[in-house]
Amino acid sequence: MSVEPFERLHGALQYHIVNSMGWKGLRSTQADAVAPILEGKHCLILAPTAGGKTEAASIPILSRMATEQWPGPSVLYVCPIKALLNNLESRLSRYAGFVGRTVQVWHGDIGQGAKARARRSAPDILLTTPESLEGMLISTKVDRATWFGDVRAVIVDELHSFAGDDRGWHLRAVIKRIEAYAKEPIQRIGLSATVGNPAELLDWFAGTGERQVIGSSSISTDADVTIDHVGTLANAATVISRLHRGSKRLIFCDSRSKVEELAVALRSLNTRTFVSHSSLSASERKLAETAFAEEQDCAIVSTSTLELGIDVGDLDYVIQIDSPSTVSSFLQRMGRTGRRHGSRRNCLFLTTTDEAFLLACAITTLWREEYVEHIKPPPMPWHIVAQQMMAIVLERPGHPSREVMDIVRKQFPELDGATISTVFEFMASKGILFDNVGLASMGVKGEELFGRAHFLDLLSSFASPMVLAARHGSTELGYVDPTAVQRPKEGPAVLLLGGRSWKVVSVDWPKRTVWVEPTSEKGKTRWLGTSRWLSFDVCQAMRRTLQNGDESKLTLSKRAVRELDEVRELIGAPECQGSVLVEHLPSGRVRWWTFAGGAVNSTLALRVGGQERILVDDLWVETDPGFTLGTALGAQLNPNSAPDLAAAGPRDHELKFSACLPAGLITSTIISRTLDDENLERLSAKV
Repeated sequence: MSVEPFERLHGALQYHIVNSMGWKGLRSTQADAVAPILEGKHCLILAPTAGGKTEAASIPILSRMATEQWPGPSVLYVCPIKALLNNLESRLSRYAGFVGRTVQVWHGDIGQGAKARARRSAPDILLTTPESLEGMLISTKVDRATWFGDVRAVIVDELHSFAGDDRGWHLRAVIKRIEAYAKEPIQRIGLSATVGNPAELLDWFAGTGERQVIGSSSISTDADVTIDHVGTLANAATVISRLHRGSKRLIFCDSRSKVEELAVALRSLNTRTFVSHSSLSASERKLAETAFAEEQDCAIVSTSTLELGIDVGDLDYVIQIDSPSTVSSFLQRMGRTGRRHGSRRNCLFLTTTDEAFLLACAITTLWREEYVEHIKPPPMPWHIVAQQMMAIVLERPGHPSREVMDIVRKQFPELDGATISTVFEFMASKGILFDNVGLASMGVKGEELFGRAHFLDLLSSFASPMVLAARHGSTELGYVDPTAVQRPKEGPAVLLLGGRSWKVVSVDWPKRTVWVEPTSEKGKTRWLGTSRWLSFDVCQAMRRTLQNGDESKLTLSKRAVRELDEVRELIGAPECQGSVLVEHLPSGRVRWWTFAGGAVNSTLALRVGGQERILVDDLWVETDPGFTLGTALGAQLNPNSAPDLAAAGPRDHELKFSACLPAGLITSTIISRTLDDENLERLSAKV
């Protein structure tokens, strides 16, 4: 460790790091973060899971806070999920206590009494979410000038998870509005797992000012990763129940339904099992996470909710059912292991389908090649522009319309200023906004669309499907899809939630509540979800797995070796066009195995006339025999088919505030997010 960074910290922190925390020194990333943070630079701190990013950001910030005597609240610590905030509170409170400072959690699950006490006696560090910050900005209970006037720094945990979707645009826009109240420019510090384009991510996040990336974007391939093919979820449960007995196992599934089904199967095999996913109530998740952290011989089955930095204690093994769709997600999950001295990171894939097996091979191959995805914010966030215009007029009713548009232009410097004016004028013409002699306020239509529960629906950037709260007596168990409670002919519906079966007793539709009681009957799960396209690079790695005949980058079980041979035999395409396989189907149609990803293949579909004439998958496109891939690659985008895609595109491209946008802008936004011309050029080079 370099002595200099440690000696630059406030004396109280130096004392407690050595004596209270028992550290022999700072980790390299923590040491590297001291100088730039103390100098006020915007920073992006990169480190793997459990790499000490929280301390790398918080310790120098606390040093500045103590040395420069910042009044509170001076630091906003933003996380993507409430569970992570709750998990961080005790750790950050301890660090803040070293210099006599306080920490407060503020999100939707925190009671009004606690929030009122915080407003009366402001904490120094506020742990919160972007949605809660938006709520503070539009709340009449918050004195914004006082509350945000002394904010000096914003720390954003898991920045990559924000920046990859519209919550990132929302977060950045909210920080810009808070900065208008702050007496000094706000220092921005992002914490992230390894990403492929850290400098670009920091530029997007920081805006103006000096900036520095801290930590390495290189990937360690020192880990034990094995792929096994088990065929069914029931077989996976059998393997897990017999494997690593006496150890703590974290099992990831990529759907809530699979989590529930696997948990039931494991319990039936006498494996002590806990469950975590977003549709469980906070109290149910907390019980599971606490019990799991304190026990040894057990398993916890989770969706991506435990992919982020929530502490569930020292893990022995990570098991992945099927495969995540990105290398970055795989790294996050595997990074939950190997924390104890002398232990190694590890991951066991248990795949249940041919497609999942091939995907697991591709993700592992890319990891061995030290590849990780670039994080790119979704283009054309016009619906977030509309959301911000409404939020601004709620925050500042009667504010001059021209200044509202100027604020939004500063929030979104990447977007065309004239189109921002067009969006405002459209919203005013529809009554969503009200423009009275140049002064803006919320219109009647805006209140009708978004005014429920004091504009609660306006706070978040993403659309949430309707759910029902499942309750047993006074206990809230979680949330279920309304279709899951439909009464079957043979009797009451039986739900699966928290790894247990519950019989539906009654449904209170006005209150969106379903009352249940325990049952021994077999329950079912159903949640509406989205299915995102795989990326070009992942699909190309799948192609290499099939065609190269080289498994040197993979560790396969005996079953997996047999599965690989069988999968290779599935594609019996006799022809090639460059690196693209051509398969003539019995129907007379032609399947082009592009291995290009759904976005590229959708682009091809639009070039040749839309989805009526071409079927699209992540790995192939299917056409009539009169078309060739070369014809499609050389064609221009068919403008007549673009609106069809906008109307019936993937659910993950839905725009929450589309009622605020002209039809043409909705179409162009969805098209920009659906198509992939950049990687289409890469495909063209291979044909």
